[in-house]
Amino acid sequence: MSFHTRSPTLLADLGGTNVRFALADVDQPRPLLADSVRRYRVRDFATLADTIRQYFTDTGLAAPRAIIAAAGRIADGETVQITNNPWAVAAHALQADLGLESVRLVNDFAAQSMAVPLLQPEHLEAVGHPPLPRLDRCDHQTFVVMGPGTGLGVGGLLRRDGHCSVLESEGGHAGFAAHSAEDIEILHRLNQRFGRVSNERLICGNGLVNLYQALADIAGERAQEYTPEDITAHAGAGTDPLCVRTVETLAGIFGSVAGDLVLTLGGWDGVYLTGGLLPVLLPWLQRGGFRQRFEAKGRFSDTMAQVPTVAVLHPEPGLLGAAALAVMEAGRPLLPRP
Repeated sequence: MSFHTRSPTLLADLGGTNVRFALADVDQPRPLLADSVRRYRVRDFATLADTIRQYFTDTGLAAPRAIIAAAGRIADGETVQITNNPWAVAAHALQADLGLESVRLVNDFAAQSMAVPLLQPEHLEAVGHPPLPRLDRCDHQTFVVMGPGTGLGVGGLLRRDGHCSVLESEGGHAGFAAHSAEDIEILHRLNQRFGRVSNERLICGNGLVNLYQALADIAGERAQEYTPEDITAHAGAGTDPLCVRTVETLAGIFGSVAGDLVLTLGGWDGVYLTGGLLPVLLPWLQRGGFRQRFEAKGRFSDTMAQVPTVAVLHPEPGLLGAAALAVMEAGRPLLPRP
């Protein structure tokens, strides 16, 4: 594999289960070099540094600097304890270990949010009736970016006078707010298991299992020892009504939480839905329950009905967003100049 960029940037998208790598060429209109993407299982390596060395060995590539998008809170821009895996990463220690010029740590949903300006129309699918958002509609725009995978990520994109910045958050760990009688029954059961119940306890891979078990208990049925993959497979095939109900319920709760985030962040310009679980959930989101509960915000229901929700279909939005950050770090414009 050979790339002609003189100063590539190593990109990493580090989640609870997998870490993905690629290179960026900030001089290209599409800076993420798609042919350089590789994925590794976190559990197969002791440290992130070991995984990076393996990536360089496997591809024959190298880079003098790195941008690491990590699923966790970045403390002082320097360290992160990954939320759903055992790794801890310190930027300066990683830089010294690998002999790099620089290492930058960012929250994974800061990267997901920065991907939005680089997304092409073929990477987007509207969920519900409002049309796709436009980033040039006005000078001041605020978008919510969120999605389920191993956990639930939440971020925001601010566009102000042609410049983009991100809101980094751990909104997936905000407390779950029950909106229906069934929600209350689900919350009661999960509260008995976990104490405090966050949105992430319901909207992620393991959230499918938590919901399935709670709904089985509510229905007085015996829960099977299903994995998240079992639940979505049975739901898709229509072979287990309780699995169907589980995925429908998750889609509705997902809509409620997305709508709450619009109200909280003022994300009136749209919500970008992403995350590793999204491709499996998307057909269920399109069936109506997601938008119904997204819009069901009392006195703001008419306003919410006009807020676009859009699924991100790009296969590597975390790496794409890290590439966008590399472009900005190099002093290049991310958005076309007016």
